[in-house]
Amino acid sequence: MLGHAITETLKAPAADRAALFAQFVREIEEFMKAHPEERPWICRVYLGTDSSHIFRGGIGHSLVIDSRGRLWRARSYEDFETTYTITPTSCEIATLTPLYTQMREYLPR
Repeated sequence: MLGHAITETLKAPAADRAALFAQFVREIEEFMKAHPEERPWICRVYLGTDSSHIFRGGIGHSLVIDSRGRLWRARSYEDFETTYTITPTSCEIATLTPLYTQMREYLPR
């Protein structure tokens, strides 16, 4: 399903890609909730400091859609400058700055 989402998102106009991919992510999440026997699948969505849309999965991979609509495959920790908000009871991501030179761009096939 994720491969299909990436392929279809790359076919869409650049300006529509972030919203379209977000829709696919919601569909995958709903499908996976309905199939608890499968491997769990989660995705958190963030807005990057450069206005990119960052889709972070639970297994160390992220997909970034930059402000020009290009799609990038990223490692969730190594490929971002990250700041955190730390409280006595939590540690949450505050900001994510993509490091595109370390990522691989997805291109239409």
